Amino acid sequence: MAMKIRLARGGSKKRPFYRVVAADSRMPRDGRFIEKLGTYNPLLPKDSEDRIKLDMERVQYWLGQGAQPTDRVARFLEASGALTKSERNNPKKAEPGQKAKARAEEKAAKAAEAAEEAPAEE
Repeated sequence: MAMKIRLARGGSKKRPFYRVVAADSRMPRDGRFIEKLGTYNPLLPKDSEDRIKLDMERVQYWLGQGAQPTDRVARFLEASGALTKSERNNPKKAEPGQKAKARAEEKAAKAAEAAEEAPAEE
């Protein structure tokens, strides 16, 4: 069974609240889970102690059993010192999309045309 330590969303619309759970990776995000390991309330200030609460003993147990944390949960665990900080690299994150690239090419082509026409008129 492929285990994940991940967030399960609760709370009402526009008022998110998350449970940190150990769940089978095949189950739905807010569906069946095996154990609740803590909570995360993103509406609280970042320096609040109640923003992230984790039962570190159980988290360590599940990590020992081979459970893989999701990216967000891994960041929580790195901040608490339970995991070693891993290097993240997403070179495509800052790259513009296809439409933005097409617009930039059109703009460059128009600028090149205007630059060619200007000296010819003189």
